[in-house]
Amino acid sequence: MLSLSYDLHVHSCLSPCGDNEMTPANIAGMAFVKGLDVIALTDHNSSKNCEAVKKAAESYGLTVLCGMELTTQEEVHVVCLFSELKKAMRWDSYVYERLLKIPNDADIFGKQLVMDAEENILYEEPYLLINATDIAFDSVFSLVKSFGGVAFPAHIDKTSNSLISNLGFIPPESSFNCVELKNPDNFKRLSGQFPYLCSCKVLINSDAHYLQDISEPVNFLHSKTKSAQDILEALEGKKV
Repeated sequence: MLSLSYDLHVHSCLSPCGDNEMTPANIAGMAFVKGLDVIALTDHNSSKNCEAVKKAAESYGLTVLCGMELTTQEEVHVVCLFSELKKAMRWDSYVYERLLKIPNDADIFGKQLVMDAEENILYEEPYLLINATDIAFDSVFSLVKSFGGVAFPAHIDKTSNSLISNLGFIPPESSFNCVELKNPDNFKRLSGQFPYLCSCKVLINSDAHYLQDISEPVNFLHSKTKSAQDILEALEGKKV
């Protein structure tokens, strides 16, 4: 098994709250400079910059998982990851149809830039991507799996837009095998409150909106190879 340094929650300039310097080329370059093996692009409710990040990362030997940070109808954030761009874009289309369509005000929320790997702006996404979708939390995990992906609740220790803050409990029918924390020191407290978490793998990601916030190579996952598919399989497997 390989031990791979990772950051599986990174936003680009497509997220309205993402800095405009978070271009696909800059993200790939910073991940390489920091020494990461695996990154995932997870913009709010969109995967439209994943292709550019994958292309920008090719010369660095980085593995890129294509994904998004979905906002459920309960405004819970869920990271959705895919091994192939094609699968991620199918999911992107499904989510976009279910996004609350409110025009973005770039002066208030920030620009939403879709770019290519050479940092050319292709267009600006017109609808505000941080809005909720009509996808319920309890349906997300089976839905993402049906699209060929893996999903896990984002930053469960945050006081907003998290499973714990917004629902206050973990639904008994939950099937996720991973959870994301901002601070690993919070796991003992949360697992004491919610025993379900004891069976989950814990991921520590940056949720980076600025280049300097992309993780250092201090968190590792174990996978048979560096392929995106093997990494997803490692995430999906139960904690041992």
